[in-house]
Amino acid sequence: MIAALLLQAAASPAPPAEAQARDGIARGLEYLLSVQEKDGAFGHWRRPESEFWSNLESHKSWQVATTGLACMALMDAGSTDAHWAALDRAVDHLSARAAVKRPSDWDVDNVWGYVYGLAALTQASAFPRYADAGQEPRRAAMRAMGEALLEKLWKYQTPSGGWSYYDDETLAYRPSWATSFTTAVAVLGLLDARQLGWKVDAKRLQRAVAAVQRCRMPNGAYTYNVETFPSLGSLENIDQIKGSLSRIQVCNLALWRAQRELGIDSGITEETLRQGLAYFFREHRFLDVALKRPIPHEAYYYNSGYFYFFGHYYAAFVIQLLPEADRRHFATLLWREILKLQQKDGSMWDFYMNSYGKPYGVGFGVSALRRSLPAPAPGPE
Repeated sequence: MIAALLLQAAASPAPPAEAQARDGIARGLEYLLSVQEKDGAFGHWRRPESEFWSNLESHKSWQVATTGLACMALMDAGSTDAHWAALDRAVDHLSARAAVKRPSDWDVDNVWGYVYGLAALTQASAFPRYADAGQEPRRAAMRAMGEALLEKLWKYQTPSGGWSYYDDETLAYRPSWATSFTTAVAVLGLLDARQLGWKVDAKRLQRAVAAVQRCRMPNGAYTYNVETFPSLGSLENIDQIKGSLSRIQVCNLALWRAQRELGIDSGITEETLRQGLAYFFREHRFLDVALKRPIPHEAYYYNSGYFYFFGHYYAAFVIQLLPEADRRHFATLLWREILKLQQKDGSMWDFYMNSYGKPYGVGFGVSALRRSLPAPAPGPE
């Protein structure tokens, strides 16, 4: 038994120190500065992976979402004039171009542009850099686009109350398929917009929260789809905990906030958050085995590479909600799992997607590192 424990300890690398996490943040931000497009965006349709993804509006949607993630990383971790200049250009890009069009009858990836465009614009609207009178034109542009994205989201909310990014090949305007995690990201953006005093339809928001609630299983997993009668499916299904690891974090976070900000009894407690994180790190190997695989859902429990940084990003938000001892414990685990993927050039990636993969990986990764550090995030005076 002792020998087995020693072997296990030797196989598990020591968690990185806080200084290593801060160095990873700095290197990630430098990478973002090096790849920002001339128009302020992050990510591009260069280096195509497949002719299948040839619709220009799909790429515009991914570019808006990637730019939103890069914006949030710069706000969470930026500290230099170069960071703020890059942020200004990216915010201006979103304010002008985030209202992307639907790519096709079956492709509604525009929803990813809406939810992460909204997430970035709401965070920017509350960011100290944009609080003074001289920033009023930029603030007005951010709000105008943010409220336009709210209207776009309402048009794509499904009858189940949620959102997703694909649908059946029909010509129906309103999609019918929704997923738990896309809906949870939308709920978080809607709650942020509500805090800013933007016009948010309360009934539609409540329907979205209810959609996420229906996806929650008694064992703490969340189903992939928003279904009328959800179930875990077979023992190797994506809706089991081992296929739900990243969804658990964002859905728990959305329901936790809805419970406190809307008074909705979601049943999410501090212990629920802690248990979700415990699952995440205990079963982490099922995220690792899917990393960088070129075919979505080909790994155990139908995990995909692009679940990786998405899950770690929202895990960092959940960590922030826990008592200090728990925060420190889970944060060190999080740093290890993020930093082990950082490349020599400072980039991070979990799935190949043209030139979006590295910027979105860094956006998620840098923000997750910064939000899990004990000190307050740096910002402008």
